[in-house]
Amino acid sequence: MTARPIAVVGASAAGLAAAETLRRSGWRGPLTLIGDEPHLPYDRPPLSKQLLHGAWEPEKLRLRTEEQLAPLDLDLRLGTRATGLDVATRTLTLDGTERLACAGIVIATGVAARTLPGADRLTGVHTLRTLDDALALRGRLTNGGTPAGEGVAGGGGTRRLVIVGNGVLGCEAAAVARELGHEVTVVGIEETPMAAAVGTDVGTLLAEEHRARGVRLLTGTVDGFDSTPAAPADGPGPQVTAVRLANGGPPGSGGVAVGGGGVAARGGESSRLPADTVLVAIGSRPAVDWLTDPALDTTDGLRCDAYCAAAPGIYAAGDVARWDHPAHGRPLRFEHRMNATEQGMAAARNLLAELAADGTAGTADGTPAQERRPFAPVPYFWSDQYDLKIQAYGLTTGADRVETLVRDRAGRRILALYGREGRAVGVLAAGLPPRQVRALRAVVADPLPWEEARERVAAATAAG
Repeated sequence: MTARPIAVVGASAAGLAAAETLRRSGWRGPLTLIGDEPHLPYDRPPLSKQLLHGAWEPEKLRLRTEEQLAPLDLDLRLGTRATGLDVATRTLTLDGTERLACAGIVIATGVAARTLPGADRLTGVHTLRTLDDALALRGRLTNGGTPAGEGVAGGGGTRRLVIVGNGVLGCEAAAVARELGHEVTVVGIEETPMAAAVGTDVGTLLAEEHRARGVRLLTGTVDGFDSTPAAPADGPGPQVTAVRLANGGPPGSGGVAVGGGGVAARGGESSRLPADTVLVAIGSRPAVDWLTDPALDTTDGLRCDAYCAAAPGIYAAGDVARWDHPAHGRPLRFEHRMNATEQGMAAARNLLAELAADGTAGTADGTPAQERRPFAPVPYFWSDQYDLKIQAYGLTTGADRVETLVRDRAGRRILALYGREGRAVGVLAAGLPPRQVRALRAVVADPLPWEEARERVAAATAAG
């Protein structure tokens, strides 16, 4: 009887880390790595930075080459989509037909980009989640837009880029597009860019930086798109010509009040922002639509315990996993690059420990199986915009208290502490020496009383 494989669903950073850890930890049985994209595992953060800018080519994003993957002896299924999972039997359905019965499963399917109604039918409207997404957008920004006419700016020169969404992705893409010389307008429902991720004070610093670079920041709700007339059935799709904002007149007219970077509706007509290229960057949703077994909780990701287990023999890692963080005492889900690798490793080790304890699978060489361990990372997040690097440890979202301890706008330096229920849970810095930034990690490794954390931050930033 052929041994059942361990399957890793998601050829991502988390999925690759899980597969490599399974082999390093002694799994010698069949190992299947399933990815819905045709590409070898690659790094995602550079998609909105170096790759979009044109500084890097796709090969530089690869996490491993074919030669480096060969020692893992993988059954590599690229371009294959997992479409179902029977939890009781640990059986995957692939591409709607193939059944794959597994000894254990690690789910690392990540997230999918959210979009807007009608966006997928228009030429020039993009999302940015995959390598193919980034290359398509880069083609618009580096090779010129569409030919002039029908209200569309001529290609080969400056493009009119409207970015819908002023979160991390939208701000990073805006910085790249401005460095490439394009006209950039960012529209968000919140007045301050990245406020949900970093708070108002840090977001204000970022807004000043973008405005100084020539980015137009607006506050509003997108109502839809204008486009050229539809082409014949065998021709290209309609080309976007403008982004419509709800309940306002044309920007700068009597129907719109501009103040503090915002656009407030006064009139009854939609405001139109001319655009030949649009990036929809309104967030993401966990890729759990294929997980319909009622034994799984897929509310805001795949719900897991402190060991990253969603069910017996089924674990999750990376952006898709929402697990009980031991230090914070509540379920959390992170869309952070470092977390993807660390959680992929932890999920793989805990899965092997469970299989060994159940006697359903051994590791190898008679090595005693390790016990499962709770996954309790210190989250790390960074964002590069222009020559400004923002770094954060711990939790910066969902804080009920934020205090800016260092604010030097001229020097483009800021240090903020984030709290929840009387304890410090996160810290963010920009413009500080690397040694000081690294020292901040220990301050929020475990939630500390607020005043104690403030003292430790002061000590960390005073040394060096």
